[in-house]
Amino acid sequence: MFGRVKSLDAILATAEKKSLQRSLGAFQLTMLGIGAVIGTGIFVLTAEAAQKAGPGMMISFVIAGFVCAVAALCYAEMSAMVPVSGSAYTYSYAVMGELVAWTVGWALILEYAIAAGAVSVGWSGYMIGFIQSSLHITIPLELVRGPFDGGIINLPAMAIAGLVTWLLVLGTRESATVNAVLVSVKIGALSLFVILTLPLIKGENFVPFAPLGFSGISGAAASIFFAYVGFDAVSTAAEETKNPQRNMPIGLIGSLGICTIFYMLVASGVIGTVGAQPVFGPNQEVLSPGTTALSQACTAINEAAVVCSKEALAWTLRQVGYPLVGYLVGAAAIIALPSVILMMMFGQTRIFFVMSRDGLLPEFFSRVHPRYHTPYLITILTGVGVALFAAFFPVGLLADVSNTGTLFAFAAVSIAVLVLRRTDPNRHRPFRTPFVMITAPISIAGCVYLFFSLSQVTLLLFVGWALIGFVVYYTYSRSRSHVGRGFIEVHEDDAGIPPQPVPPIA
Repeated sequence: MFGRVKSLDAILATAEKKSLQRSLGAFQLTMLGIGAVIGTGIFVLTAEAAQKAGPGMMISFVIAGFVCAVAALCYAEMSAMVPVSGSAYTYSYAVMGELVAWTVGWALILEYAIAAGAVSVGWSGYMIGFIQSSLHITIPLELVRGPFDGGIINLPAMAIAGLVTWLLVLGTRESATVNAVLVSVKIGALSLFVILTLPLIKGENFVPFAPLGFSGISGAAASIFFAYVGFDAVSTAAEETKNPQRNMPIGLIGSLGICTIFYMLVASGVIGTVGAQPVFGPNQEVLSPGTTALSQACTAINEAAVVCSKEALAWTLRQVGYPLVGYLVGAAAIIALPSVILMMMFGQTRIFFVMSRDGLLPEFFSRVHPRYHTPYLITILTGVGVALFAAFFPVGLLADVSNTGTLFAFAAVSIAVLVLRRTDPNRHRPFRTPFVMITAPISIAGCVYLFFSLSQVTLLLFVGWALIGFVVYYTYSRSRSHVGRGFIEVHEDDAGIPPQPVPPIA
């Protein structure tokens, strides 16, 4: 299981060729983290969290943010040491061997591709809400929701996934300027929401605070973890950071702390103005988000609860007398969310690309288009998968399944940090995880806690996906692995470098 380890020295040879200027301070890192984190989850998953935890979702944000913080500190050490593509997959290959790396890479498919599907569904909710409330056009639910959510197919979600796929095949990537504008749009919309709703808060809307107990808060925390995905952008900037040992913890903890406070303010605005109590079934049974039963219960009360809304923040503003601002918040989500889909799908194709070059996936996955110079085949395949996920599954289930892959990968990175501290203690580490013997185990325990706080259906889907992955590995990948066949190549800009022979490994 741990026999085929990829040479860390070979991987690091790339990093030495492309040393980057250290120019980022603590403030720049904090701003980078805030821009990367704030967005998808808070726009999309507020209603899901309310159905699971009620007002207690405020505690859920704190729990998820804390687990992210300790995981980020471990992630930062590995990304500073091994600043090449492949993320947790590459780190695992270098430390714990091929089978673990394959499992992590297979799990990252859940993190990226299914997350892109979740954001596509979230975008669809805001787009349909915007059209219906501003243009007064009624669109049949059967065409804008999947079968689990009271409809047949989500056509707008499929359309946006298809559009992003087409852009990626053409090689369109957002520039730093466009990204900065979109981040400003997101933060501006959420800040306006907080400013308008906080003065209208009523204390009685917070009672009962935890209608489904602490298990509901834990379940919501596991789902809300999706709202923090993106914080690893700070970790991967370690190579460009001045005095990383001081500035990385400030940037990581600072950005996650500010985002957590921001999220809690937004949640307070929702809870305090329109309430956030779960909707129960006819016999007072607990209903799961994204199910036909919840959809029917919402229909019975004329969608008069935030948990029934597919565009929770815009819906809240319309309920409290700010319909124009509600339109603006909806428009901000419509404008900003496609860029998140693009980044997630790009990340997915990069993981596939690296695994293909390692021989673990078919070589055609890394085939580049002769005109556009993009890995077009795997981009199209990924796009088809994302479109199908978005067409037939609800946002909450997709986000939860995505979280299983993310939590698994982060736990693997935390384990890798501990293993490498013991097996290679003298390796140069631009950033060292503070109190690693405490921080890493807390990170691992936190990831495991959130993982098993997810629904049983979600965990079964993860197990099924893992079993498929093992079948693929033992029937195809193991026999074609470059490391297993006795040669290895480094990552990133190494197209002209021939494979480096190494002694055969069993």
